Amino acid sequence: MKIGILTGGGDCPGLNAVVRGVTKAALRKGWEVIGFKDGFKGVVEGRSERLDDRDVSGILIRGGTILGTSNTANPFSYTIRPLGSIEAPKDLSGLAVKNLEKLGVNALVAIGGDGTLNIAYKLHKKGFPVVGVPKTIDNDLSATDVTFGFDSALTVATEAVDRVHTTAESHQRVMIVETMGRYAGWIALRAGIAGGGDIILIPEIPYRAQDIAKAVADRRRRGKNFSIVVVAEGARPEKGEMTVTKIVAGSTDPLRLGGVSYKIAGIIEKQINVECRVVVLGHVQRGGEPTPFDRWLATGFGVKAVELIEKKQFGRMAALKHYVCESVTLAAAVRKLRRVGKDCQELRTAVGVGTSLGNADVQQFRGVAI
Repeated sequence: MKIGILTGGGDCPGLNAVVRGVTKAALRKGWEVIGFKDGFKGVVEGRSERLDDRDVSGILIRGGTILGTSNTANPFSYTIRPLGSIEAPKDLSGLAVKNLEKLGVNALVAIGGDGTLNIAYKLHKKGFPVVGVPKTIDNDLSATDVTFGFDSALTVATEAVDRVHTTAESHQRVMIVETMGRYAGWIALRAGIAGGGDIILIPEIPYRAQDIAKAVADRRRRGKNFSIVVVAEGARPEKGEMTVTKIVAGSTDPLRLGGVSYKIAGIIEKQINVECRVVVLGHVQRGGEPTPFDRWLATGFGVKAVELIEKKQFGRMAALKHYVCESVTLAAAVRKLRRVGKDCQELRTAVGVGTSLGNADVQQFRGVAI
């Protein structure tokens, strides 16, 4: 048995732990492991290397990915020159399958988020044996209780919120911490709760300028002369859109978000005479060593992926259900995003301790209605 492995989409802590888990589990069954460079780009362009124990030794705690990654190399709509272009994307999925078969790869392990897993699902429907491993710091895949990378990003975001508290209190300012989270507010919501944020803004609850200002003003009237705002990059105003910095053609998700925190700062400074400072965490949340939880989860997912291949259960993805590694179909994995809902425990917790969600209409004393 010869299996391939790739990491696609944005990098995050824990990718190397999955590569290590897959490689070690496969080698101990007498299999051969081929690592593809830069995600599906390596499959399309035929760039790969054989992996053995020495290659994965010591990478458990390393961030990033030793294989490299790409969030624009979609073999079904290939835009990378010289094989494709943004002006005229090409379907090179046939070439991808041909390259896999030429190398004698019997099955492919695709590690990534919704974009990578959608590609994996299409390859499965095309007839090539594929299994998936869920990766995203946004924790927005609905078919698993949690994705690896999320806990590490959450830890970074929470530490940032912790650290701005002292500055905010010392200078009696409003400190605004912007986290990642395109369409799902899990990082901002949990980091805001864990770090004691006074206002938490997430994509699922459109904010109102007057309600944000009122929350800050109410705190000041109660003698709280500083406030902490935690905002997801995908937060948007009522009857408004997300803050887009640029559009990257050819990407599985072309929108690049960021900068909403500066809009929030402008709202507060305009309506209340208080100084604001902004901290945009950005890719800091993606870097560095994975937490112990993410190392454990990523390793478990890697071993589970090998088990799925051994049982010829293709077209499936490793998933965590009630702290047990199980599997779900790739179709179920990519069906819908996991977003913050009205029955979410985190929302009830935030409201229960008096946190503002930036919209008085959806915030109630005993719960939240979205």
